[in-house]
Amino acid sequence: MTSLIILAALALDWLIGDPQSWPHPVRLIGRLISLLEKLARKILTTLGASKIGYQIAGAVMGLLVVTSAGLAAWFFLFLAEKTAAFLWLIVSIYLTFSAVCLKDLLNHARLVEKALSESDIEAARHSLSWIVGRDTGSLDDAAIRRAVVETLAENFSDGLVAPLMYLALGGPVLAWIYKAINTLDSMVGYKNDRYIDLGRFSAKLDDAANYLPARLAALLLVAAAHLCGLQAGQAFRFWRTQGRLHSSPNSGQTEAAMAGALGVFLGGASFYGGAEVIKPVIGQGQKTASATSVKAAMKLVVIGTILAGLLAALLQAIIVFIFQISWGWGLSF
Repeated sequence: MTSLIILAALALDWLIGDPQSWPHPVRLIGRLISLLEKLARKILTTLGASKIGYQIAGAVMGLLVVTSAGLAAWFFLFLAEKTAAFLWLIVSIYLTFSAVCLKDLLNHARLVEKALSESDIEAARHSLSWIVGRDTGSLDDAAIRRAVVETLAENFSDGLVAPLMYLALGGPVLAWIYKAINTLDSMVGYKNDRYIDLGRFSAKLDDAANYLPARLAALLLVAAAHLCGLQAGQAFRFWRTQGRLHSSPNSGQTEAAMAGALGVFLGGASFYGGAEVIKPVIGQGQKTASATSVKAAMKLVVIGTILAGLLAALLQAIIVFIFQISWGWGLSF
């Protein structure tokens, strides 16, 4: 049943995406993080806390958010199961569907490319600002398209492959524990003066949670490149030789595979909050990302997500089978 729920949720996401009028758990988690951050800063300022104090407060905040997300998912599933089987099914599909973001990611990428095709660079910069953390106000066409390809690669890992992997391993509860970790990192896991201490725990936790999913995602991009007739061999080679160039232990994995598959370079200088950040160039000597590159990157993400969904459903079926066999042996004794 859980395997079918994963596939049904992916199909639902493909059909309707993330309707803004619907309540979404990520937005609720984001509000909780903002509330706890304000409370923590108020207390820390009053106490005159040190660097260690901020790090401890960040760890407590992170644990509270992660625990709350997991308990909330478990509670709604438990309540639904005790009420009616069909209600449990609906809640399970909703929690699974809302944990992935394929349609929404593709729609944002299309909005950016549509604006560029109409020579409306201001609209393209504005649309891009919804899916990247960097400053977009001065980016030209090439930099915008490079940013789109990079965010497609990164979100393929932490917005699609990772949630699906955790859904397969532990159902919606584990998936939403992961989503809470990822949301924490996206809000407070920055290496700047404001968050270097308060967000340290969240950043490290996200690195750990994404370690295996990022590498699985890179392999899936290589497989998708082969199925799409792109440069799968180069994608694999870039992943193995350049995936570790990025300062993050995970972000460079899918960026390297994507760069190799498309034959483009990624990385370089970007601005975050007005401060310049120089990222290692992946795919040195390759061409600049173009409209064709963006279209191919979107196709890779779609094919890769289908592969990830099938793999997650298969893994879940195997786990259930093993538990059933183990339970049967237990009864026989």
